[in-house]
Order: sequence, then structure tokens, then C-alpha cells
Amino acid sequence: MRFKISKERLLKPLQIVSGAVERRHTLPILGNVLVTADVDGLTLTGTDMELELVARVPMSVEAPGEVTVPARKMTDICRALPPEAEVDFAVKEGRVTIRSGRSRFNLATLPAKDFPNVEGIVESRSLSVEGARLKRLLEGTLFAMAQQDVRYYLNGLLVETGEGRLRAVATDGHRLALCDMDLPGEEGTEVEQIIIPRKGVLELARLLGEVSAEVRVGIGSQACRVSAGEIRLATKLVEGRFPEYERVVPDPEECQRRMLADREALRQSLLRVSILSNDEYRAVRLGFEEQVLRILAHNPEQEEAEEEVEVEYVGEPLEVGFNVSYLIDALGAIASERVEFHLMDGNSSCLIRGVGETACRYVVMPMRL
Repeated sequence: MRFKISKERLLKPLQIVSGAVERRHTLPILGNVLVTADVDGLTLTGTDMELELVARVPMSVEAPGEVTVPARKMTDICRALPPEAEVDFAVKEGRVTIRSGRSRFNLATLPAKDFPNVEGIVESRSLSVEGARLKRLLEGTLFAMAQQDVRYYLNGLLVETGEGRLRAVATDGHRLALCDMDLPGEEGTEVEQIIIPRKGVLELARLLGEVSAEVRVGIGSQACRVSAGEIRLATKLVEGRFPEYERVVPDPEECQRRMLADREALRQSLLRVSILSNDEYRAVRLGFEEQVLRILAHNPEQEEAEEEVEVEYVGEPLEVGFNVSYLIDALGAIASERVEFHLMDGNSSCLIRGVGETACRYVVMPMRL
């Protein structure tokens, strides 16, 4: 096996597939990337047995073959080479030799036949989605996913397709993020739900940062696959039933209190006040009054912060506590210049969305102060 390739053409796909490789792994081969060279070009594959990333590089190959090499070491070697470097990759007697200029590296290998693959996906539905829109959908929701929650179905993102719409929903039990996008041509199709695990969501969002063209999404009963140009991501799905999220999203028409504010001005005020909030609970008190919102925070050291923000408020005065990080995350995900808060009372959840923007909604539960 042998091929020659420029550093830039090799490094980018190598970094992409290395995203699936865990630093700590139970099997030595899971720390490796599979390198396959054939008549059509070079294919790189990384996996942790739950997530698989595959990158293809069309090129000419001197001698075909396949081998697995340590992912981190190979990536570090390529990254350290000069910008215009040419890489000569050769396999002989079970070892890989990488040459570039006056540099030479010998790497240990493991047999390609022992490299695991994500199980074959039998697709029940396939979609074509613009990469930039799908990225916006993910970025508008993924921050609300739980981390290492015993309710394993919360450690991922609900993706709902059907009726001409693609919806993403994430919640950690204290907040919820929901975003919709239209899918022309999919009107009248049956609603189907899948839960993509956290790592798969984060890697997909990272992958879509490089893609603007349409991507193809194939959905199966136990796994899904996303194909974007020469890159392919496959991930197993989370088994379990996602909570009935629609029941916790307040109806704006039924909320008795409504606040309008400049999104960035409010976000900056919350960031400043949060400096003196309790490091553990991150609580702030919001005082809603006519034309003004008072934001207060204090901590066990008896330090306090207070700030007033000019707003438009309709309803009876109200004081309520929230985790300030949840509010900042929601405001950071909204694209509109102005935001609206809808509230019932101090014990009910708050609905946050951009003014004139109904596709994305954020729900934050109150805190007792």
C-alpha cells in the first residue's frame, strides 16, 4: 500500500474522522483510524462503535490496500508538517512509514480486518436538507441537551420528521429548546421521531460548519446516516421514549405577562450581573415592572449585583428567579434583534422567543430563591 498526497488534502479529512475516536477506549483498535486506498482514492474511517465518521479523498493511488494507524499520532504528525508539505504514506511488513521532506516517521499498525463498523443501516426514510439550515437547527437546540443524566434519553437530541417539517428538541429537565424548519415536498408524510446521542449531534454540527450544499439524511430504526459531499456520518440512535415536550411549552396567548426587550442589551446585562451570582446555582432574580426589568444577583460572600434594563412590559409586576446561564444560552441562540418573554406567574415556566420568529422557542423553568 502506498500513496502520495499534500498535507492540506490529508489533514482536513483526518481531523474530521478523528472526532469519532475517543482518547480513552476499551479496545486498542478504537484509537486507530482505518486508511483504505483503492482505485477511486483514499478513504479514512474513525469510530467508537456508536459513531462512525468516513471521509473520502478522490486521488490516484500507487498501490491499493488498507491498514489502521493511531489516529492522534497521525493527526499530530500531519499538523506539525510545513504548510506546503507532501506526504508519502507507505505500508511494509505491518508498519507505516510517513515521509515528508527530510522527516520520516514509523508508526505501529493493527489489522484492518479487526476494525469495527457501525451496523448496516436499513433506511425507512431519507431527506435532503440544506446544510446551512440544518446547522442552524442544531445550533439552536443542542446546548439544552443533558449531560450524563440517568434519564439516558435526555442525553441526546430529538429529531422529528413529518408533515412537511423537520423539528429538533432538546431538554435537560430544567429548560427546553425547540426549533422547526420547513421541508418542501414532505407534506403529508407520517410523523417519525428519533433520538440522536449527544456526541453524534456535536460532531454533526461541527461537520456542517464546512458544508453549505444539500446533505442527505437517511433514517433507520436503530441508526441514521448523514452524507455531505465526501463526508459521511453514521450514528446509532438512543433507545427510549422522549418526554411529551409539547405539554411544557406555554401558549403565548394564555400568558398574562409579556416583556419585549433588545436581545443583545439584555444578554449583556445578564452576563454582567452573573459575575456575582452563586457559582453553584447561578441564580438571578428578575423584577418585571412597567418599562423596566431589574436584574439582581448575590452570592454567599454577601456580594451583590443589580442592573436595570429598559423594556416594554405588559401585566402585573412580578418577581421570579431563573438560572442565569439558561437565559444567556437562549438569548445567544436567537437571531432576532428583539426578544419577547411570556410568563404566567412566579411558579410557571417562561417562554422566550425572537420577535416575529416562531420557528424557535425556548422554555426555562423558574427557581425558588
